[in-house]
Amino acid sequence: MSAPPPKKSHGALVFAMVVVGLFFIGLMGLLFYGVKQSGRGDRDALPSPLIGKPAPAFDLPSLHEPDKRITPADLAGQPYVMNVWGSWCPECRVEHPVLTKFALTKRVRFIGYNLKDEREDALRWLEQFGNPYMLVIADMEGRTAIDWGIYGAPETFLVDGKGIIRWKHVGAIDDAIIANQLIPALEKVEAER
Repeated sequence: MSAPPPKKSHGALVFAMVVVGLFFIGLMGLLFYGVKQSGRGDRDALPSPLIGKPAPAFDLPSLHEPDKRITPADLAGQPYVMNVWGSWCPECRVEHPVLTKFALTKRVRFIGYNLKDEREDALRWLEQFGNPYMLVIADMEGRTAIDWGIYGAPETFLVDGKGIIRWKHVGAIDDAIIANQLIPALEKVEAER
């Protein structure tokens, strides 16, 4: 007759249950934090290291007049909103009517920044959906976009008359973003003139 096997300690089982319980509590905490953060109006905002700094230099062609080059000196003196878009961008179609309505107020110069697009596609897109821009610059290769910290399209910047980037939004613009973010930023720029 052999002796019965020794009873295993319940300590290991209790320890494992405590670890699993703590992991579950931590996971629930992260989930709660994420849900709470999703209610923030700026949850899509990506911080830009360029806010408060001079806009990067560029020398890009005009979409409508490819032989004409545009530089920051051409835009200096008055604030402008620069909207990054592309004919390939579905969200750009979503925001376009909102941007067009805002551009029609003529409150601020509205500059288009066409990103990684074929010229013919971009021109056809503007013809189809309307052109709210006073000027469209074309960055077909996207090299200048890197200097601006552009992740993709759509993105929108507010640059003051001295060429300082004052505001940036990543993603489609809607009426609430214009009313609650862009216009207050623009009013601050206007008050400082």
